[in-house]
Amino acid sequence: MEEKISMCNFDENLIEIKKFEVLSELPNPFLFENGTMLEKKEQWEVRRRELYKLAVEMQYGTQPPAPEFMKIQTLCCNEEMKMDSYRIIAGRDNNSLSFKMVVFKPKGNDKYPAVVDGDLCWRYIYAPQFIDSFTDRGIMLVMFDRTEIAPDLVPGVRSGPLHELYTEYTFGTIGAWAWGFSRCIDALGILGIADMTCIAFSGHSRGGKAALLAGALDNRAAIVNPNASGQGGSGCFRIHMRAIDEKGSELRSEQMSDCAFYGIYHWFGPEMKQYTGSEGNLPFDEHYLKALVAPRILVETESASDIWANIIGTWETAMAAREVYRFLEAEDNLLLYFRKGEHEHTVEDVEKLVSVIRNRMCGEPVAKGAFVLPFKKQRLIYHWKCPRNI
Repeated sequence: MEEKISMCNFDENLIEIKKFEVLSELPNPFLFENGTMLEKKEQWEVRRRELYKLAVEMQYGTQPPAPEFMKIQTLCCNEEMKMDSYRIIAGRDNNSLSFKMVVFKPKGNDKYPAVVDGDLCWRYIYAPQFIDSFTDRGIMLVMFDRTEIAPDLVPGVRSGPLHELYTEYTFGTIGAWAWGFSRCIDALGILGIADMTCIAFSGHSRGGKAALLAGALDNRAAIVNPNASGQGGSGCFRIHMRAIDEKGSELRSEQMSDCAFYGIYHWFGPEMKQYTGSEGNLPFDEHYLKALVAPRILVETESASDIWANIIGTWETAMAAREVYRFLEAEDNLLLYFRKGEHEHTVEDVEKLVSVIRNRMCGEPVAKGAFVLPFKKQRLIYHWKCPRNI
């Protein structure tokens, strides 16, 4: 990537940190289970498999496989609106599920880079400026409704068509939603309508958690963009924080105990519940999940006043994951952007992702402001460093 100039329209005093509680140090992603240190780049895949067991299977449960069969039904092709819709039908044996995929296309008939987003159920899909932010820049926006794969109910239980299809796996709702991202890539390949060398995953909040997990699972995603994904996404389990936001309100970050209060344990795998109130004992944190995306491009977009999403924890795990990116000689492929405002997925967030896609496709400059923080830097909660790559 091109060198970026760190500029932004806020300073480090925008958000006042009132509490910064660290439950334990971030575990070392370079330390093998047997206690030896990773030393060479060629060893990474072995260590990566160990990280997978923790950041994926412990956090989200064992994941469902690719379907045994899949077919696509064309529902509507609207050339005037540049919008096509399809139904994806996939399954195993004689059982299947289906969900809708909508494709918003740029003008023309080229194969365009594509952003896959599972938030067809979310309100910003009804904002034309959100869609146009992609299509006006030559990028296809591919939306699917993750709630057709597993319902988004709070309080809820682990249920839905995908769970009924793969009863022998322990994946939670986020894992089910992540599965949908990969099926959309499958569908784009079958339809032959996208540039398969530049596929990005994106999503907001719980959809951002699913996008990040999907990116860790599927290396066909060249770019992964969780937006405001917080706990179980880009945040940090072992940091609890309080801060005064832009409006002067004092707020706190989400904790594992909130999963019980809001009835969302079903988002995760069955092992996570035991760490409620003792997150400091977790053998992983979200820098492990981010490391599973490396060396591919990870673009985290966050808002300054989204205290619930643990903005310090997001920065801490991004800094820790950068050590892995540095080890893999891809440090510039991890970017963290903050903007003013609250918990939304805005055009300003989209512009950051679009700039990265355009940089990859045609060398345009990447958006400025990566790693410019709206709060004063806190101490890093780890002491290990990237091993010297021999």
